[in-house]
Amino acid sequence: MTEDTVAIRPTQPSTMEQTPAEFTGKSGPPIHEFVALILWLGILPIVISLIVASFLLLPFLKLLMVIGVLVFLIIIPINQNNKWGLALARYVYKHAAGYFPATVYVEDIKAFKPDQAYVFGYEPHSVWPLGAGILLDLARYIPITKIKILASSAMFYTPILRHFWTWLGISSVNRTNFKSLLKSGYSCIVIPGGVQEVFLMKHDSEIAFVKARTGFIRLAMETDSPVVPVFAFGQSYVYKWWKPRGKFFLKLSRVMKFAPIIYWGNFWSFIPFRRPLLMVVGKPIHFKKNPTPSIEEVSKVHSEFVEALQNLFDKHKTRAGYPDLELQIM
Repeated sequence: MTEDTVAIRPTQPSTMEQTPAEFTGKSGPPIHEFVALILWLGILPIVISLIVASFLLLPFLKLLMVIGVLVFLIIIPINQNNKWGLALARYVYKHAAGYFPATVYVEDIKAFKPDQAYVFGYEPHSVWPLGAGILLDLARYIPITKIKILASSAMFYTPILRHFWTWLGISSVNRTNFKSLLKSGYSCIVIPGGVQEVFLMKHDSEIAFVKARTGFIRLAMETDSPVVPVFAFGQSYVYKWWKPRGKFFLKLSRVMKFAPIIYWGNFWSFIPFRRPLLMVVGKPIHFKKNPTPSIEEVSKVHSEFVEALQNLFDKHKTRAGYPDLELQIM
């Protein structure tokens, strides 16, 4: 993304100690925004539709051919530095940010150091954590140049999607990979609530399933990576959705690492409704590096994160246009 695609508005500091800043994607030609959204959000439903249609409509030999091609796409190596793939990713983020439009508001931009790795605790997950991708792209203005989004490993067994997500800066959320990225100097955007948070979503309030999620705090402490609370306003309203209930579907979600949810946007499609997104980035929570933190030490930092997330929500919900919205931290 080039700078002329983003409106950069330094804001007046609320105190002498803070320097807030705001970055907003600019709206562009509708055709580019439409193509970007298809590339970004359409691959998974298209692949699923292809598989279902193949089972229902194709003769057995042709079905085997389709399955063979898909398996081949799952196992072939991915070049994460492919110049065409990276160019495509930049195109998607550029036009997607302008579609909603999406804004990243940083409470104190001077609190961040470009050579430091951070763990961004991003909430909520919603149907899709779309704002996480926008945050990854606009993080260059904070400036943070090395950053990844951590997502369910199940997505990296999906043909075509695994390649494109890699180019978009998305990586597997498994512990080994998470720790390796932080040690290599990459900041990581992680959604602590994960699949279970999707299962717990409500239409009338925001849900953050973080009280039992301390693993990301432990890894942050082990690698001396400050934790940053992030809340995305508006993201939960870009899709309408329906989800099944019950313990069976919750267990199924955990096994699949993906929630079985039905969602739709414009014209009952995967194109989201045009709703402004506001990702609010709080101040980093610092602590002493500890390669073997105790349960009590992890719990203390985790409590600070939960409190900071709640404060971030309460402080900015009116700015985001949701003065009566409530956040349930579970």
